[in-house]
This record gives sequence, structure tokens and C-alpha cells, in this order.
Amino acid sequence: MATAEVSGMDPVMAFALVGALGVGSQWLAWRLRMPAIVLMLAAGLIVGPGLGLLNPAEQFGSMLGPMVAIAVAIILFEGGLTLNAHSLSDAATGVKRLVVVGAPLGWIASTAALHYVAGLSWEASAVFGGIMIVTGPTVIAPLLRQAKLSKRPAALLQWEAIVNDPVGALAAVLAFEVVVVLQTATSVGEAVQALALGMAVATVLGIAAGWGVARAFRLAYVPEYMKVPVLFVVLLGVFALADSVLHESGLLTVTIMGIWIANAHLPSYVELRRFKEHATVLLVSGVFILLAAGMSVELLKSLDWRAAAFVASVILLARPLPVLVALAFSNVPWRERLLVAFTGPRGVVLVAVAGLFGERLVALGIEDAGRIPPLAFALVAATVVLHGFTLTPVAKLLGLTASNAPGVMILGGSRWSVALAQALQKLDLPVIIADPNHAHLRAAREAGVETYFGDILSEAAEDRLDLVAYEKLICATDNDAYNTFVATDLAPEFGRDNVFQIKRVKQTSTRHALPPTLGGRAIGSDMTYFEAGAAISEGKEFRVTTLTEEFTLDDWRAEHPDASPVAELGPNGQLRLLGPKTEIKGGVGARLVALSQARPERAES
Repeated sequence: MATAEVSGMDPVMAFALVGALGVGSQWLAWRLRMPAIVLMLAAGLIVGPGLGLLNPAEQFGSMLGPMVAIAVAIILFEGGLTLNAHSLSDAATGVKRLVVVGAPLGWIASTAALHYVAGLSWEASAVFGGIMIVTGPTVIAPLLRQAKLSKRPAALLQWEAIVNDPVGALAAVLAFEVVVVLQTATSVGEAVQALALGMAVATVLGIAAGWGVARAFRLAYVPEYMKVPVLFVVLLGVFALADSVLHESGLLTVTIMGIWIANAHLPSYVELRRFKEHATVLLVSGVFILLAAGMSVELLKSLDWRAAAFVASVILLARPLPVLVALAFSNVPWRERLLVAFTGPRGVVLVAVAGLFGERLVALGIEDAGRIPPLAFALVAATVVLHGFTLTPVAKLLGLTASNAPGVMILGGSRWSVALAQALQKLDLPVIIADPNHAHLRAAREAGVETYFGDILSEAAEDRLDLVAYEKLICATDNDAYNTFVATDLAPEFGRDNVFQIKRVKQTSTRHALPPTLGGRAIGSDMTYFEAGAAISEGKEFRVTTLTEEFTLDDWRAEHPDASPVAELGPNGQLRLLGPKTEIKGGVGARLVALSQARPERAES
């Protein structure tokens, strides 16, 4: 461990430092548009083995192990909670193959790479190889947003990461259970009996806990404000109970519990999942900082040529071969197969779970398992940095990128929406109009604007709409309540600054008034749906103007005093939707979209 003096920092200060580093790294990564795991890795290594400010083993003592174990249990429960059978059944053939065929082959290939290249024992290789098939959904998502891949390869990578998250954790847990039993049992018969008993108890407890929670929530035995606390208490209870029967079987229990709840179709599932996602971000960040800070200089120096060869073998063989075999003779084009095969960034979950299992295996007498944490760090750092810098150029080389321009999704097929969409298309921006009423989309289809018929909050929309291509959302249907609901629900997806809504009709009765804190930002001159429609009917149109050195922003304002600016595309290609109080930046090359009176020749026609 780090040898620097650390006695000056008490456990409370150390705990606060871990939280600040984890969340701070996540925020800074968002600002810099880079994977958060790289910054967390650097922060943990700097304050740990680098400066010696944080030494988790000394500052948290005997509580460090239980803290990490509980955090990993919640992380694995979150992974199980994402495994929805309906989502898997609706997934494309390529995704099914990556999970059903690719995951087992990936486990075998990773285990072989660990044993023959890294030099680990079969026991350590089998456990670490299981969790290595997880490609990191928390890492894939920002990479996809940055690269802006075409819809199908993006869906393949995203769904593989989501579904393989619990599958990989489950594989590692099962392998670990086998190792535990084989190491502690005195005979083969006793080993088989202990393994069967432990797995049976873990499975029964997981199913029973999931069924009990789902039934209690569905029948309103638990009030809304207590659902999340009850869920976490049950989670910790079954984790501890299963562990008392067979050491570490609690991880299998909580994973099964999460899978059961994910498929129970609970009305409050979305709220539960959103809250646990927030908790998981905090826990994953904390665990990663703790594990990185707990690395010793000696352990880092143990990363020799075999570690480099292991990372190379995973990137060049253990990842591509299982993917190519799984997608062989499928309807996935060869270029997409290549991109998916050579894109496999690992994430924080890999390091967190690998670190825990490494410690447990060492405690069982498998000494070389102590090399698992540094190998996990090396693999994560190498794959995240590699794919973070190469995914976009490789995708462009293969012709698999969507438009680099910022897309806009408009909800509602009114004349105002169609006119705005046509103006945005003149800026070469991807635009789509969605409406649950098919008749409302007729004008958009006739105008050549891409449309989506259906509710964008439905599960079908999740599968068919490529939200990665759109960074702005404008809710402009004739139903203010629906606009508000959609804007509020999708704000976490797009970012609250990127969600806009047409002005709501002012209600004189408080009975019908919607809370002002809900909904999206105002757009344009803040007109209601009916005022916007009337403006188009009265001859107004959206006009696009390019600012130059000769025709400045002041010139434009003088020539169009009554114009209502709606959007601005900067010289750098950045799109800004404008509200009634938003200042226009302008500049040479900026292009403005504004609602103004139509030209005389058009008005007459």
C-alpha cells in the first residue's frame, strides 16, 4: 500500500475526499466531454500511491471490506435491474447473438488470455474472465454520443453493454462460487453438495425477495415515499442472509433479485430505476477511487510485459474473435461487424467487481489473484483511452457515422413545427417530427421531413428512435399537459438545457394549472400553440439569415425589428435554441433562424 504518512487524515475526512474526487471527476469529465473513468483513475492514483494522502486500508480499517462488498452488491443489483426480458426479446438478431453466443465465447477467450498470456491460475482466470465480458454501459454511452455512430452499430454496442452487464457479473459470481467450494470442501461430494446448496439458497432467496418486493409494491403495502428505503433494506438483508449460508453467494442473490424485479412490470419501476442509477453513480465512483487509491507502488510496478501482452491479446483476439463468430452469417454488414468487434471499452464495474473478487480469492489461498486489480486497471485504462480517441475516426473510415450536425426532435406535427423543421433543414441539421396522431404528420411527410408516428415515451420508441442523433427536443403539440410531461420525463435524457416547450395556455383556475417547475424552457417569443399557428396562418415564416462582415447582427436587427429569433447556428457548428430572453452571440458566419413576416412575393402566392 502507499507508504506515505496518512495519519493526519481521519476516516470522515477520507470519506469526504473519496466522494469529492468521485463526483468531481464525473462532473469534470462531463465538462471536458471525455470518459469519467480516466479522470477517476488518475485522481485515485494521485491521492493514493502518488501523494499518499489517501490509504483506504489504514483509514477505514476492517470496515473497508464490508463497505466495498455492499457497494458491489448494490452495483450488481443495478445490473440485474437492467436485464428486462422484453427488451432482450425485442432486440435485433445481432444483439441476441452477441449475448447468447458472444458472451460465453468471450468468457472462454478471456479466461484463456488470462491464463496463457497473463500467467494467472485457472481459478483466478475463470473468475476474472467472466466479468471481462462486460463492456461497460457507463463508458459506452458517452463514447456513442461523442462518435455519433449510425443507428444499428450504436444499438449493437449499447444493447450488448446493457444486457451483458448482469450476465458478466453472473458469470463471475458463478465461477467464484465454484472456486470457493472447491477450495473449502474436503471432498468432491462435499464440494458438489455445498455448491448446490449455496446456489439453491441464493436463487430461492433472490426470487423470493424479488417476488415479495414486487407484490408488496403492487398491492400498495408500502407507501411511495418508503419504496426505495424498503428496497435497499431488503437488498442488504438477503445479501447478508445468503452470505451466511455460502460465502459470497449474496452477490448471486442480489443479481437474481434485480432481474426478477426488472421483469415484474411494476408501475413504479421507472422511479426505482432512476433513483438506483443515481445511487450507483455515487457507489461506482466511490469504489473506483478507493480501489485506485489502495493500489501500492509495488503492485503497479508488477505490470510488466505480460500485462501489456495480455491487454493487447484482449483487444486484438479475445474481444474480436467471439464477436465475429457470434455475428457470422447474420444480417449485420461486415463493416459493422468489424466496428463492434474492435470496440470493447471496459468500465468501472469491471474494476470494482474484479477488485472485490481478487481480494476474496487471495483470502482463499490463490495468491496470484492479487494481480487481478492491476490487470483490471490496465485493461480499463487502455481500452477507454484507445476507443475514446479512435472510435470516431474508425467509424468515419468505415462509413458508419451519423451526421455530425446537432439534431433536433420536434414533438407535434403542426404547421409551425413543419415550417421550423424546414428552416432547420436548410442549416443541414437532422430533424425529425414525432406525433402520436398519424394525421398530424401528413404535412411533414409532404414537406419531406422525417417523421415518427407514435408516443416517444413508449418502449417501441426506445427501440426504433435513435435519440443519440438528436441533442435538442422541442415539445409543441396542442396538449400542454402532454408537452410538459414529455419535457419533464426526457430532461434527464437530453439534459435540461436542451429541452424546450411551447408556451402553455394560462389557466385562470388553479385546478387546471400545471406547476411552473415542470416542463421545458421557453422557445422563440414564447407563443402558445394557438398563437404560433395563427402566426403561420397570417403569413409569417421561418427565415434563415447568414451574418457576414458586411451584414452584421445590428444590421439584421435594424432590417427585421419584429423578427422573433428561434435558433442560432454558430460558426463552429454549435446549435443554440433561443428563448425570449436569450442573447444572440452572432459573429461572422453565424446563421439565424427567425420567425418574421414572409417576403411580399411569397405572401401574395
